[in-house]
Amino acid sequence: MLRFSNVVALLALGFALAAVRAGATDVPAEALWVALKSGGHIALMRHAEAPGTGDPANFRLDDCSTQRNLSAAGRQQAERIGQAVREQGIMIGRVWSSRWCRCRETAQRLGFAPVEPLPILDSFFRDRERGSQQTAALRRFVSEPRTGPSLILVTHQVNITALTGILPQPGDIVVIRPMGNGRFTVLGIIPG
Repeated sequence: MLRFSNVVALLALGFALAAVRAGATDVPAEALWVALKSGGHIALMRHAEAPGTGDPANFRLDDCSTQRNLSAAGRQQAERIGQAVREQGIMIGRVWSSRWCRCRETAQRLGFAPVEPLPILDSFFRDRERGSQQTAALRRFVSEPRTGPSLILVTHQVNITALTGILPQPGDIVVIRPMGNGRFTVLGIIPG
């Protein structure tokens, strides 16, 4: 039996999806939270605040001291986002992350399942030649229909923009509904 609150939530999601199909860009965050709560969706998140652009010339993947990292505000931002997800009652199935330290730390500070590295989420900012192949692999990954709790993927602006055309701010979550066969629908953005 459906509760009144569930009916209201489903109606809100339906209106939000209709607005997206009609070309509207301002989908209420409440409807996006409902989508994530319903399971089977993907929260594609840009890492939290990390001052600067790209990475230093001496960048090494295995050494966080050579990378651009989260600021104190970025660490707090990641924790706030994780708390907001929990307050919405959203179950998270798995948490995947770029191997870059700022993404891994963001994912860890969200406070969910163990963080799993996923190389297709790595930045290709300094190596644009990898971009199209990596984006195609990410497209296949996010388009695969799933059952169960929604997933969180923490990555970089360049990856999100290449995949969706959206230019996210630090901590923004792009909510995706997988549709199979390389297709997905972007439902909207929850601001970070």
